[in-house]
This record gives sequence, structure tokens and C-alpha cells, in this order.
Amino acid sequence: MAAVLSVVSSLLVGTILIVAPWTGLWESNYLLAPHPALRSFLLSAFTRGSITGLGLVNILLALHEARQRFARRAPEGEGGDRA
Repeated sequence: MAAVLSVVSSLLVGTILIVAPWTGLWESNYLLAPHPALRSFLLSAFTRGSITGLGLVNILLALHEARQRFARRAPEGEGGDRA
């Protein structure tokens, strides 16, 4: 159960990191209004692309983790030695 929650949460965080920088919520963040230099940095295509890249890495790692954890759970009778 913990493995499933770990994979699902990693996929969710990765999806949010991919989508969030390109939404209107990212641009209309009122917490950045007093900081114009930081706001311009966070709205740059470089920063948005970097955060999207981190989201892709997070999803790839979640898929790798799922493959590793669930491949171990395969029944031992499958793919084993046949007499």
C-alpha cells in the first residue's frame, strides 16, 4: 500500500510541476507583487521550462519506482526454471 501511495504522489507532484508554470495562476501570484525582480525571474521561459523539466524527471522516477517495486511482486512460478 505504501508503494502505491508513493508512486501516485510522485506522479501527482510531477504532473503539477509540468502544468502549473504554464497556467494563469502562476502569472497572477499576488505574493510576488512586491518583488518585481523575483517575479520576472519566475515568469521567464527558462524558469518555467526548468520546473517543467523537474516535473518530467519526477514522473520518470515514479514510473521507474513502480516498475522496480511491482516487478518484485511477480509470482515466483512465472518465468522460472521449467523442467
